[in-house]
Amino acid sequence: MSARVLAVRLDNDGDVLLSGPAVRALAATHGLVDVLASTAGAQAARMLPGVQDVLTFDAPWSGFAPPPVDTGAVEALVRTLRERRYDEAVVLTSFHQSPLPMALLLRLAGVPRVSATSEDYPGSLLDVRHRRPERPGGGDLHEAEAMLDLVRAAGARLPDGDDGRLAVRRPLPAAPADLPERYVVVHPGASVPARAPRPDDARRYVAALTAAGRAVVVTGGPGERELAAHVAGGAPGAVDLAGRTSLEVLATVLEGADCVVVGNTGPAHLAAAVRTPVVSLFAPVVPATRWAPYGVPRVLLGDQDAPCRASRARECPVDGHPCLASVTPQDVVAAVDLLAGPAATGVAA
Repeated sequence: MSARVLAVRLDNDGDVLLSGPAVRALAATHGLVDVLASTAGAQAARMLPGVQDVLTFDAPWSGFAPPPVDTGAVEALVRTLRERRYDEAVVLTSFHQSPLPMALLLRLAGVPRVSATSEDYPGSLLDVRHRRPERPGGGDLHEAEAMLDLVRAAGARLPDGDDGRLAVRRPLPAAPADLPERYVVVHPGASVPARAPRPDDARRYVAALTAAGRAVVVTGGPGERELAAHVAGGAPGAVDLAGRTSLEVLATVLEGADCVVVGNTGPAHLAAAVRTPVVSLFAPVVPATRWAPYGVPRVLLGDQDAPCRASRARECPVDGHPCLASVTPQDVVAAVDLLAGPAATGVAA
C-alpha cells in the first residue's frame, strides 16, 4: 500500500523546478505526491511529473516579500494538512533556509514522519535530520542534488532510467504562432533585481545577437512588459512575448529555442527542465555551484569574484552592477555561438 506523502517547497517557480528530481523520487517510491507551494511557485509545482495535487501557503518566513503572520491562514493550513492525513512529509529548502517553522506546523497537523535538511537542532520536530554533504572530492552540491540527497536519506529513490535532471510534465501546449523558425531567447528580468542584467545591457545583447544573424525572442512576465519592450526595441524584428505566455507556454518557447540568455531566475531552470542550453548571466550574490542551470550545456558569464560575492543581496550593493555590467555583447554572442553553433550555419551544438 502506498503512503500519502507531501513535499514542501515554499519559494518561487525556479526553486520548485529544482525540487523536481526529489519529487519524482518520492513519487516513484510512494506513488503520486502532493506539493505544498507558495502562490509564486504553485504553477511550477503543477508542471512537475509525479505530482497529484498542489496546495498553496504563503509562509511569513520565506519569499522575496513575505507576508505578515496570519493566524487564520496558519490555522487553516494545519487543519487542511490534518484532514488529508499525510503519512509523511519532506520539507525541501535551500542551503540558507530553516525547515523548522514548517516542521512545527506539520507536527501540529499530526504528520507522523517529517524529514528535512537542518543545521539547527530540531528537537522532536524531525524524524530524519539530513545534513547536506559535500560533492565527492569537495565542493558544494547543486541545490537539485542536495534535495535529491535528502529524499534518499528519507528512503526514496529515482526509478531506473531516470537521469535525475530537471523535467516538466508532458505534453506541453502549442507555441505562439509568431515565433521565428530558429531563434534565441533573451529573458532580461529576474525575481530578485540583483540577479538581472541592466536593461540597457540586455538591449545591447539583443542588438548584437540580431546583428550576428540571430532571430531573437524576448520573454518576460506580466510585470515585465515595459522592460521587455525596451530590450526588444534595440533590434528591429525581435519578437516581444512579455506578458503573453503562461509558464507552460513559456516552457514550449524555451524548448524551441537554440539557446536561452537569462540571469539566475526561474526561466533559467525552466530552460534546463526542457533541456535547452543556457547562457547564464550569473550574479555571484549566491554561488553558481549551487544555483547555475542544472544538467544542460551552459556558459556562465559574469564576474564571479565581484564584491557582491556570497552576499545574498536582493538589490545590487555595488554601484554600476559590475558583476554583470562586465559582460559585453560580444561575450554573449560568442557564448551563444558556442552553445548553438554559428548563426551562419544554423547548426545546433
